Amino acid sequence: MTTPPHPSHPASRSYPEDLERPGLVRTGRSTFVRPIRPEDADRLVAFVGSLSRATLAYRSLGPVVRARDDVIRRGAHVDYLNELALVALAGDDIAGLVRYTRDPEEPEHAEVTFTIRDDHQSEGFGRLLLEHIAAAARTRGIRVLEADVLADNTRMINVFLGSGYRVEAGPPGEIIHFEIAADPQAQAVARAERREHTAVRRSLRPLLEPRSVAVIGANRSPLTIGHEIVANLLRGGFGGSVFPVNPRAEHIAGLPAYPGVRDLPEPPDLALVAVRAAAVPAAVRDCAEAGVKAVVVVSTGFGEAGAEGRSAELELARFARASGMRLVGPNCMGVLNTTPAARLAATFSPALPTPGRVAMSSQSGPLGLAVLDFAKRLRLGFSGFVSVGHAVDVSTDELLQWWEEDPATSVILLHVETFGDPRRFARVARRIAPRKPIVAVHPGPADTAVSSLFAQSGVIRTRSLQELFDVALLLAHQPPPPGNRVAVITNAGGPAALTVGACAASGLCVPALGEATRQRLADALAPRADLANPIDLTPMATAEHYRQALDAVLADDGIDAAVVLFMPPLADKPDEVASAILDAAAARPDKPVVTSFLGGAGVADLLHRDALVVPTYTFPEAAAASLGHAAAYQAWRSTPAGVIPDLADIDAEHARSLLAGCAPGPVPAAVAAELLASYGIAVRDTGPGPGPDAFLSVGADPVFGPVVSFGLTGDYADLMADVAHRVTPLSDRDAREMIRSLRAAPLLDGRAGGREVDLAALEETVLRISAMVEDLPEIEALELRPVRLLPPGEGVAVAHATIRLTDDTTTGGGPA
Repeated sequence: MTTPPHPSHPASRSYPEDLERPGLVRTGRSTFVRPIRPEDADRLVAFVGSLSRATLAYRSLGPVVRARDDVIRRGAHVDYLNELALVALAGDDIAGLVRYTRDPEEPEHAEVTFTIRDDHQSEGFGRLLLEHIAAAARTRGIRVLEADVLADNTRMINVFLGSGYRVEAGPPGEIIHFEIAADPQAQAVARAERREHTAVRRSLRPLLEPRSVAVIGANRSPLTIGHEIVANLLRGGFGGSVFPVNPRAEHIAGLPAYPGVRDLPEPPDLALVAVRAAAVPAAVRDCAEAGVKAVVVVSTGFGEAGAEGRSAELELARFARASGMRLVGPNCMGVLNTTPAARLAATFSPALPTPGRVAMSSQSGPLGLAVLDFAKRLRLGFSGFVSVGHAVDVSTDELLQWWEEDPATSVILLHVETFGDPRRFARVARRIAPRKPIVAVHPGPADTAVSSLFAQSGVIRTRSLQELFDVALLLAHQPPPPGNRVAVITNAGGPAALTVGACAASGLCVPALGEATRQRLADALAPRADLANPIDLTPMATAEHYRQALDAVLADDGIDAAVVLFMPPLADKPDEVASAILDAAAARPDKPVVTSFLGGAGVADLLHRDALVVPTYTFPEAAAASLGHAAAYQAWRSTPAGVIPDLADIDAEHARSLLAGCAPGPVPAAVAAELLASYGIAVRDTGPGPGPDAFLSVGADPVFGPVVSFGLTGDYADLMADVAHRVTPLSDRDAREMIRSLRAAPLLDGRAGGREVDLAALEETVLRISAMVEDLPEIEALELRPVRLLPPGEGVAVAHATIRLTDDTTTGGGPA
């Protein structure tokens, strides 16, 4: 019998953030599941008040009894151990709630109840919440969930019987008693996805949390790569065994050296290979024979050296996979993990980061050296850093899945060039971004297409490494702002004007302050200060003036964030001003504060107090740009994702049979028309409609995979580049926003002198194309041109269609 957790179990002491998870219900609707909080009391009252009499009857197993508000509010208070409630949110409202209460007589058993709001029933919220509550129950020592269900509550009965969990039902009667084993028997697809995720994390554990490390090519001479890796492992506090491998040395960095990896006293989990390129294949083979689980090849001379080198590194990857090893590189600078479970500094970088909340994947080895040095100067701490180099095996999306569940990581940074599996990256990124911000720098052109694709996936795209770290500095230490309204506090007018302009360019606004805030400022600061926004405290401002001003604006419900500027006057006391800023920021942890101490040296040290850090920037434009990125991210995270609808008249099996008879390359026109007909899209030319013609196309982006593009034909797209882009799969919200995001969109609804067209049919056509390329990954490119836009109620007409099939048998997979 399993002993249940003691009441001192961590789950009973604090809110369990690890139970917060994004999710998709059966219909494709996005939701967010999290434990209930005391501040959900009003939300819970509204939820119960919205339930129909029928739902309440099923919930209470009989007559409807209206609970008092104070009783309902008590339901928002749980101990997260013996009683736990999870809510699934639709926007800001509760769509569904599940609660278990541990049986004091049988602590491995708990009673579980489900309540789904009427307008969300039959969407799959019950099954999703069952998966989440079962997982939480298992970690809290509960093996069996028990539920009583009215015999005619077929929806809940079907949830239990079709869940994949082991279920035992009592004898038929008015009330049926169910016992559900918390150990899951998930459905085949869900189990496969989870297996993949678990396998990725398990395979990366020897890389990121090894128990022992070998350095092949270790060198006796300091300042060589092989020597510095050994020295850093020791300097970083690695707790396992370190084995230098060099056949011509007896000791390296004070450790005994070994002639080969097969001569080691135990098989190491991780081996770093730092030998010339020609010797790398033999070294990797030796690792496989010795039982090494992960290899990092820091050696150069592979893909960057030409086609022969590229072929050699792909062969390395194939061999490593066949041998059960994971491989990072080649041409990388190693891996770091500062968490207590690892303390791994397997790199030759002279700069080692301090522990922190940021993890980063970089596809450039040399760039990583500069990154770590810069981060150290910024005092930006890292939880992990992996230089993936040419990424022939371990990829960025796999590292995302590691950091997704890493409690030490709250912000993920990416230096992105290409991906082995762009479809998987986009899906993983969209799963993680609602919980942990992902900030990326991409070397491609700064065009609106790529930027919109990053934005749709929830990834914050920056234009430079400097901007990447500016944003990371904010998100690692401050919450994203709840909105885009900013207060600017300054002691100099010039920098304030620059800040206001930078805020406008970053999508922020600097609004007028509320009357109560102006009065509070007047009482504390007048006649010294300008009480407009920006708030100019004048060069005579003291630290106390800064604290009073910041207290006032952070208390203003019309302000979401504050930028504090300090230009050192003749009497320079930045330490006192920094302390005042920290005091005010600590009192309002829900709103971010950023600063710019122009001309100040060592200010970053002054703006740290225990766990509280207020980011500071050399120039105010960087502070405003970082806030703008954070505000846009918060807006994305707060916006409903929409629903991937279940479309009628789709015959995917017929479409697959058509593709089976086609060779790679262009598809015959008749086959293309039949493929589209299988997805409810008719190819027919009705002649021009009342509005402009349009086009729909699909192409393969090297980062995101299939991308749907929409625009109006002619000068709109050709001269004005007025084209919208979205990553598949598209939700109904994606399709609607995509069409309406065009600058020429007013022509489609009559607002700009044009005639109204059937926008609903156009949106449905976009969704059908998205479903088609999701079901049929063989489609490399597709174009519908022209698409005739007809009056409302008459649909759309596709006049011509072209489809091209890929000759890549991996259809988007990683390196073979």
